[in-house]
Amino acid sequence: MHLTKSRLRLRAAALAGALGTALLAGPLPAQQAAAASTLANGGFEADGTGTATPSGWSTYSAGGQNAASFTEAGGRSGGHRLSHWSSSAYKVETYQYLSGLPDGTYTLSAWVRSGGGQKAAYLALRNCGSAEQRTDLPVTTSSWIRIVTSVKVVGGGCTISVNSDAHAGNWLNVDDLSFTSGSTGLSVKGVDLSGLKKSEDLGGTYKNASGTAGDPVALLKGAGANYGRLKVWVNPADGYNDKARVLSTARRVKAQGMKLLVDFHYSDTWADPGTQTKPAAWQGHAYDRLRTDVYDHTYDVLNALKAQGTPADMVQIGNEINTGMLWPEGSTTDWPRLAGLLKSGIAAAKAVSPSAQIALHLAHGGDNALYRNWFDNAAAQGVPYDVIALSFYGYWHGPLSALQANLDDVSARYGKKVLVVETAYPFRLDSEDAHENIIDRTSELVPGYPASPAGQSAWLRDVMNVVEAVPNGRGLGVVYWEPAWTAVAGNGWDPADPASGNGWENQALFDYDSRLLPAASWFAHR
Repeated sequence: MHLTKSRLRLRAAALAGALGTALLAGPLPAQQAAAASTLANGGFEADGTGTATPSGWSTYSAGGQNAASFTEAGGRSGGHRLSHWSSSAYKVETYQYLSGLPDGTYTLSAWVRSGGGQKAAYLALRNCGSAEQRTDLPVTTSSWIRIVTSVKVVGGGCTISVNSDAHAGNWLNVDDLSFTSGSTGLSVKGVDLSGLKKSEDLGGTYKNASGTAGDPVALLKGAGANYGRLKVWVNPADGYNDKARVLSTARRVKAQGMKLLVDFHYSDTWADPGTQTKPAAWQGHAYDRLRTDVYDHTYDVLNALKAQGTPADMVQIGNEINTGMLWPEGSTTDWPRLAGLLKSGIAAAKAVSPSAQIALHLAHGGDNALYRNWFDNAAAQGVPYDVIALSFYGYWHGPLSALQANLDDVSARYGKKVLVVETAYPFRLDSEDAHENIIDRTSELVPGYPASPAGQSAWLRDVMNVVEAVPNGRGLGVVYWEPAWTAVAGNGWDPADPASGNGWENQALFDYDSRLLPAASWFAHR
């Protein structure tokens, strides 16, 4: 819990009172410290341990529980931090009002930890002359995570606020806050719709949160999604995710005003770190012919998209290519030949759409050693690209802090934008069909994120928060993987086997009644 034994004893004596029904709308003047134009004591080092109202800050609790906010030893960079905790339920705000600010956009950055479980735990920028902005704290019990939020200041003033509406024993830590000019936000809030066409052809339907049937692309766009991602297989056994079907769904994506990310697998079926099987039509081709195959296939699909008025805005050359592609010729055991294949695909993409961003995509988004090794080799081979794309599933790929550390490092090391191009989380554990779900046990979940609509929402929210906090605006955004892959008979994992089931329906963004889930609302994130 990151509370010392002495602090636990002190907090156990804190007052317990009836709580109101809403967090503070703003600071009370009687509680307000002297206002300044720069943030004071952002590292909570001015007062030592046990200070209920740190220098430069004010504290307010509707239930008279100011003691639930205090400084204690164990800062992220210095000796102390701000903590919220009480042995009884509490609601408290620690805030600082700034005045004399030039009008403009400002960003609050802070390092945080939280045990989770609160009704609400967030940083807020309020009373700034524009709409309040807030960022919720992720659940991270050991490692610190940096989060950001930005606001437009009009009229020279702004309140910086740390808020808890918590049950007994819930805690948070905050440290190293800064408030500087600049803005944040995500330019990519995407959805992978690769399985949608087959689902609908087999009878799949989709509804809004109220139960009214609708076009799933429009429903997701209405929730805030602005990018559609479509995978491309060469000659798949079921005929889906080939060029014709990609063209069809691309028209729907673009008709909604969304941008298009095209994901080339260079296979007839799934390509991932464990499987990079050449298309049947390319089997037996020598390396030089494979380079031509990659160029021609990439050019053909992208040119057809451009010709129908739906050009790609971003192009992935390969899918989860940790170990290379088009084995064995394109394995990472032979980087010069892998680089040649990548360069062929990139050249084709740029020949069709010079402005399209080129993404190179690996899985295991929390594995910094993997990313450094892989992209160091790509740099040594002169592979040109714009975006480092990552898959990050918390139940497989580690804690959010590992994702943040990797994003921060590779974006700076290679000077590239970063994009979490695949993530998802379950909203329940049981299956709707007879096929076992990929994640179906409580022991498989990320601690602090239950398999519930609220847990799914929190996961997507927090991944977005981590990407938004990448320094220098290099965090592009997040794509949710297969939100429309619901349990429809025949739309299973294996394109060669109509009887194969779907192990993903409990991670879709449509529930077992086909209704849009609350997590989709996070696409309206800044």
